[in-house]
Amino acid sequence: MTTVLLIEDELELSRVLKSYLEKAGYTVLAAARGDTGLALFNQQKPDLVVLDLNLPGMDGLDVAREIRRKGNCPLMMVTARVEETDRLIGLELGADDYVIKPYSPREVVARVRAVLRRSACSSGPAVQSLKADGLEINLESHEVRRNGERVDLTPTEFNLLTTMAAEPGRVFSRLQLLEAGQGVAYEGYERSIDAHIKNLRAKIETDPKKPHYIQTVFGVGYRFLSRQA
Repeated sequence: MTTVLLIEDELELSRVLKSYLEKAGYTVLAAARGDTGLALFNQQKPDLVVLDLNLPGMDGLDVAREIRRKGNCPLMMVTARVEETDRLIGLELGADDYVIKPYSPREVVARVRAVLRRSACSSGPAVQSLKADGLEINLESHEVRRNGERVDLTPTEFNLLTTMAAEPGRVFSRLQLLEAGQGVAYEGYERSIDAHIKNLRAKIETDPKKPHYIQTVFGVGYRFLSRQA
């Protein structure tokens, strides 16, 4: 059974969200502090983490950094911080989604499903790999290698990369990429794509400031290089 770790210090909110997630079929572990939540993450290795940012014991952003340092477990941030800069910091740390309070528990459950769906390996794709100038994307194993070396991507980063690489040269708007990465396009979140693209470039480009694979089309969006290997 899929295990979700919920790190939330508002106990009533945690209780309600835990109930909704359990009714949706998930096993839910809960922690009310950042430090105890991180310890639980290290012990239990959950399939997804729902993380509040305003936490006692250890700030949520520091928890996120530690989770990302240890791997690419799907990570959803839930917070009352409404400033766009806070959201972009969270996404740049590798969050797969970012939900602002107050929210509907049903919406959170739907987003959990979407993130887990993106993180699941594809079964028997028609095309098993995409290649371009030293970059190889294995669609079956969800592995990416650049010049033979493995590159670890979050589920959202992988989906964005494969979406663009499958149609090299095509220009994708931020809204189109948001739908590809999140499973649904949430209005007002288009700029979050910039944070994911920044993370992607840092991982796959030789010089992220002069990107080769992911090119910016000013005023429109992004495209993958048109020349395939």
